Amino acid sequence: MSSVRPAAVSGTFYPAVRAKLHQMVIAFLNEVQVEAVPIKALIVPHAGYIYSGSVAAGGYARLTSQSASIKRVVLLGPSHRVAFAGIAVPKLTVFETPLGQVEVDQRAIDSLLDLPWIQRFDDPHLQEHSLEVQLPFLQTVLNDFALVPLVVGQAESAQVAEVISRLWGGDETLIVVSSDLSHYLDYESARKIDMKTTRAIEDLRAQDIDYDQACGRLPIQGLLQVIKKRGLRCITVDLRNSGDTAGPRDHVVGYGAYVFN
Repeated sequence: MSSVRPAAVSGTFYPAVRAKLHQMVIAFLNEVQVEAVPIKALIVPHAGYIYSGSVAAGGYARLTSQSASIKRVVLLGPSHRVAFAGIAVPKLTVFETPLGQVEVDQRAIDSLLDLPWIQRFDDPHLQEHSLEVQLPFLQTVLNDFALVPLVVGQAESAQVAEVISRLWGGDETLIVVSSDLSHYLDYESARKIDMKTTRAIEDLRAQDIDYDQACGRLPIQGLLQVIKKRGLRCITVDLRNSGDTAGPRDHVVGYGAYVFN
């Protein structure tokens, strides 16, 4: 029997009307002039679309050549509203946005349940925007896919890395980490710290990303550990902040888009 996680931030982080949401996502993607390249993993931001949607599109637009081959998306983001230990997987079986429903990959979830830091726990998922705002982009650029939604709480980066390694798969699996960068600094200070973070991501130096550099620090660190072991490389495709997109410059939030192949 299906249990649906309805959209929690439609109408605030992105349009609640299907046609308007689709039009907005397509407009963001059309702004990106790139060659599509095979990608295994992405780091993309998760703010309201007027702030970070154009940055996220820089990563997602590069997936078009893989739209038919990707059948599973492992999506990791930080918990913003519920404090808990470990990593939360849902009991919910379907995630919904105005663009439709995405089935949860139950077999993949079951393959993680022997790990002591995995909790089958819906509460962190119900209002969490870091995962939800990625779904309309994924629903637009991919064909049918199953979702492995993972909310990371108080965990170790090595635990995140173990989960990613288990779910790595082949060409059918895409790994997406949802994270913003610095928060509420002035424009120039944010640019400096976000560049420092970007260099650490590019060099796969997971240990050099501190708590205040990225809200999704733990998912990023876990991903970088696996990427380094597997010999993949990182390409930064966009680095901006809310002062560049839709906000004032006295208190900004940083956004980066990174692809790994």
